[in-house]
Amino acid sequence: MKAINWSTEYLPGKTDNFVSNEVISNEVTIEDIWKNLVDTAQWEKYYDNATNIDLSDKSTSKLQFAETFHFDTFGFPIDAQVMELVSPVDGKTARLAWHGWQNDDAETQFDVYHAFLIEKLDDGRVRLLTQESQIGKPAQELSKQDPNPMLNGHQKWLDGLVKISKK
Repeated sequence: MKAINWSTEYLPGKTDNFVSNEVISNEVTIEDIWKNLVDTAQWEKYYDNATNIDLSDKSTSKLQFAETFHFDTFGFPIDAQVMELVSPVDGKTARLAWHGWQNDDAETQFDVYHAFLIEKLDDGRVRLLTQESQIGKPAQELSKQDPNPMLNGHQKWLDGLVKISKK
């Protein structure tokens, strides 16, 4: 199976918080999942924890490579930039990743790297993986919560994405 491309700074196990979520389904296509993932106008339809989405390019609601955008999630106002965007062309594994941040003081500084991977598997199955690695005091605090809100929230994102992609 394929894996997320991590930079050294966000390497899982070396950051303040890390979560990994995965769904494998045979009832969706990689193309339908991709379409709903990169189109931010769809996010609030299947994931209620991403709001106030504002892309720098106002001509489309679809994420583009290197684009900056803003959204609110888990109570944090996040600015972000798309760092990886590989569509599922010719059987390639689809990849989407962004660096997100909240630049405030030392108490609220928050940096994340959030990545998605969509991979075709044998027998018509699709694997959808999302992982997020976080740095900063808010990440430290989130990692101590049981259950971890990021873990549950990202599972809700994947489950909603699969559900809307089945339609």
